[in-house]
Amino acid sequence: MPLDAPTILAKARQCLAIEREALDATAEILNGDFVAVVRAVEETISTGRKLVFTGIGKSAHIAQKLTGTFNSTGVPSAFLDPTNALHGDLGLCAAGDLAFLLSNSGSTHEMLRLLPLFERFGLKTVALTGAPDSELARGADLRLIYRAPREACPLALAPTASTTAALALGDALAMVLLETRGVTREDFAKYHPAGTLGMTLLLRVKDIMRTGEGCPRLPEARTTVQEAILAMTGAKAGAVALTTADGTLAGIFTDGDFRRTALKGGADFLQKPVAQFMTRGGKTIGADVLAVEALKLFQQYKISDLFALDADGRPVGYIDVQDLPKLKIL
Repeated sequence: MPLDAPTILAKARQCLAIEREALDATAEILNGDFVAVVRAVEETISTGRKLVFTGIGKSAHIAQKLTGTFNSTGVPSAFLDPTNALHGDLGLCAAGDLAFLLSNSGSTHEMLRLLPLFERFGLKTVALTGAPDSELARGADLRLIYRAPREACPLALAPTASTTAALALGDALAMVLLETRGVTREDFAKYHPAGTLGMTLLLRVKDIMRTGEGCPRLPEARTTVQEAILAMTGAKAGAVALTTADGTLAGIFTDGDFRRTALKGGADFLQKPVAQFMTRGGKTIGADVLAVEALKLFQQYKISDLFALDADGRPVGYIDVQDLPKLKIL
C-alpha cells in the first residue's frame, strides 16, 4: 500500500538503526579471535601467499568486495566461486594460502563441503560467520564472528544487518592490517593509478602549484609593504615570498600579516620594509613531494597559503588552499 513521506522516512531510519545495532553488537564481541586472524594474515603475506574469499548468495557479494579491498591495500587476494571450485577452480589455491569462508548461518552446504578440501590443499581456514556454535565455526582453524540480533527486513528474511556486519568486520580486518603493515599513501597510490583517486594520490606539488606570475616573489632587502601587497594582488594570491640575495626563501608575508601590520605599523606602514613584518621562514613544502602532503600541512597548521621550494630552498611555486577542491584533493 502507498506510504506517506513521514512513514517512508521513519521506516528508512528504522532500517539504519537496526543495521547500526548489528555493528555495535559486533564491536562488543570482538576478542582474541580477531587478533589471531590478523596474525594469520600477516604470516600469509610474509610467506608470499594469498587470501582466498568464498561465499554463496549475498555472502558471495561480501566476499568479492573484501577481495577488492585487500587487493587495493596490497594484499594479494582472490575470490573463489564455491560451485566452480568443485569443478576445477580449486586450482587457484596453493598450500599456505588463507581461506575465508563466509556464511551467516555457518551451515551453508557449499561452505561445509569446501572446508575439508581447503585443508587437503594445505590452506588455513577462517570462518566468517554470525553463528559461533555452527559447524563451520567449529571446523575452521580460525573464526571471525559478527553479531546481528535481527535483520532490518520487515519479513525477517532478506539479509541486511547480517551482511552489513560481515562487511564491516572484514573492513576492520583490512584497515587494522593496513596500519600494522605500515602502508603509506605512496604505497596505496601504486594500486590505484587510474581515475580520480589515482590522480589525487599520484599528483605531486609541482603538478598543482602556481608558477611564474602566479607565484609572487620579491627581494626582502628593498621591498615595502605596499609593494608586497601589490604583488599579492596582481598574482591573486594570499601571500608573497620574500627572498635573500641568492634567491632562497627569507620569509613569507600574508594577508593576515598585512592586517596585523595595519593595526600596529603606524600611519606610514605601507612605506616601511616588509621584512619588519614578514614571518621568517614560514611553512613550506618541497616541490617534488605528493600533493596530499600539502593538504596535511594546511589542516595541521590552519594556514591558507603554502610556498613550494626547490632542492636549494628557492620558492618555485605557490598553493592556495582554495586550489585543492578544484583538483579533488580535498
